[in-house]
Amino acid sequence: MIYTCTISPSIDYTVYVPEFESGKLNRSEEVHYYPGGKGINVSRVLKRLGITSQALGYAGGFTGQYIKDFLKNEEIKTDFIETSTITRINVKVKSTQETELNGPGPELSTSQLLALTDKVQAMKKGDWFVLCGSLPESIAFEFFLELATQCEKKGVRFVLDTSGPALKQLLKASVFLVKPNQYELGELFGVEISSVSDAFYYARRLVEEGTENVIVSMGGDGALLVTKDFALIAKAPAGTVVNTVGSGDSLVAGFIGCYSLTEDSYQAFRTGVASGSATAFRSDLCQVEDVEKLLGQVEIYPFEEKEVT
Repeated sequence: MIYTCTISPSIDYTVYVPEFESGKLNRSEEVHYYPGGKGINVSRVLKRLGITSQALGYAGGFTGQYIKDFLKNEEIKTDFIETSTITRINVKVKSTQETELNGPGPELSTSQLLALTDKVQAMKKGDWFVLCGSLPESIAFEFFLELATQCEKKGVRFVLDTSGPALKQLLKASVFLVKPNQYELGELFGVEISSVSDAFYYARRLVEEGTENVIVSMGGDGALLVTKDFALIAKAPAGTVVNTVGSGDSLVAGFIGCYSLTEDSYQAFRTGVASGSATAFRSDLCQVEDVEKLLGQVEIYPFEEKEVT
């Protein structure tokens, strides 16, 4: 079973306004309400790719119930831990410029944290634990590090998609897959990454330190996969970018979904890039038919170490 975990989920309320003017009444032309959170996005994409998962995390109040009902309607299993805090609403204003208003994450008690620990301890060898999104600073890094340690002890593949200090701390654990973008990778080492060669050098350092698969998203330059055995460059398919929100989560879902069936990093990388691109070309997350259409358009070729300058 693949378990995704979103510590701070949300309802993403997206409004489209022709010309947003601060301090004035603005009337939207179109609105969307979607459950937000990177782990939730991974579960939603996995479902569309025909892969079963269970969404974990914390949810409370009428907004938390909306998220659970929404995922139930999409036939996605959930096992959220109830909180007394109402799950946040994030407002995204799409206009000539994009404006976001994100609410605060939940305040969690020791018993609520222990409830998540119990869920991880109940996982079995061969399961996946996908920890995604922002991790509240109010929760000590040691808590998440202990979850990763439990995964290693039980033979559970630990997938990590977060950023900032939490990412650096958690990479001390045994990580199956991490997916920083080039800026997040640079932050880990206190450098600016401006080329694929730079990204390869520092991704390889993560592999040498124990991470099995490192995928670096490089925007227009595509994506890079580095393992102990090989490094691959993927050129994303051409298309009109509609919305990049969820594109990285779709890449993660495509990779782990394919790998869970094939244990082939090459094919998983292709499926991940196709999934991320398919989402970028839609207003919501990708559908399986979108991914299938793009699979043959993803160009993958080996990255040669001699290219590093």
